[in-house]
Amino acid sequence: MALRIRGAAAAVLTAAALTGCAPSDEQVVELTVRHSRFEPMEVRVPVGTTVRFVIRNLDPIDHELIVGPQAVHDRHEEGRERHHHGDVPGEVSVRIGETTETTYTFGRPGRVAFGCHLPGHWAYGMRGRVVVG
Repeated sequence: MALRIRGAAAAVLTAAALTGCAPSDEQVVELTVRHSRFEPMEVRVPVGTTVRFVIRNLDPIDHELIVGPQAVHDRHEEGRERHHHGDVPGEVSVRIGETTETTYTFGRPGRVAFGCHLPGHWAYGMRGRVVVG
């Protein structure tokens, strides 16, 4: 699935690809929630990138976006974290029909999961990954 990038962020990525340099500006990634799935399900970013996720919920139910290492997802899946977010980078609630944003900085190479941990959503497959490298 394709990564959608807008405006100046697209130019930064193009320059980084041509010069081999890591971009220093924020990148915008648009995620759409449809049928309890994120589109795209995979995103690729260079190490050190701060991503501003713009999440648009087209479903008739609420969702959330949680980005982070496995320990964060384990806590959310076990119900030890609250379900209304906004003050933690990479964690945001997305109400029916709304578009919201959160940022997250990817400091190490590897794979970082994102998903929704409202009851049953993660198990249903409402998740994706960011490949950092």
